[in-house]
Amino acid sequence: MQSVITGPVYVVADNIDTDQIIPAQYLNLVPTIPEEYEKLGSYALCGLPEDAYPVRYVREGQLDSEYPIIVAGRNFGCGSSREHAPIALGSAGCRAVLAESFARIFFRNCIATGELYPCELTERLCEQLKTGDRVSVDLEAGTVTIEATGRVVRLKPLGDVKPVIDAGGLFNYARQTGMIPGKASA
Repeated sequence: MQSVITGPVYVVADNIDTDQIIPAQYLNLVPTIPEEYEKLGSYALCGLPEDAYPVRYVREGQLDSEYPIIVAGRNFGCGSSREHAPIALGSAGCRAVLAESFARIFFRNCIATGELYPCELTERLCEQLKTGDRVSVDLEAGTVTIEATGRVVRLKPLGDVKPVIDAGGLFNYARQTGMIPGKASA
């Protein structure tokens, strides 16, 4: 996986729950079926209220988002334990979510699926940035650089979870490291 992710951000507030990330009516899509995995991404963040988020994460009729990075406030991914939430974001092209804090189950599902990097911020950026602002996230250095100003913000270290996400999730990591037999499918 790449260690630097650069692009425009999609900014959300606090307490974005899994039903806003991927509403329940789309949970019948099976992520292991390639066509359904791709379709799942088209619904990423479609549960956000349109009055608060007039710019949609994935444009109508598109499968992918133009925002590889999401910037959020506190408690991103709260609600149910659906692993479809990080999978839908990953399918839409999200590479990293930068949040002040994550719901534990969402954070674990990001690691288990290997879909995206859940990066904890050391300061509140969701009120400093707006959707479309460009940043560069350096996963190795643990920094976010805001392109317009050059300001650098630290991330909390990913630690031992980074190689698991790099491998494409828990099962691929276990296969690659010999924890379980079989060939990794990355």
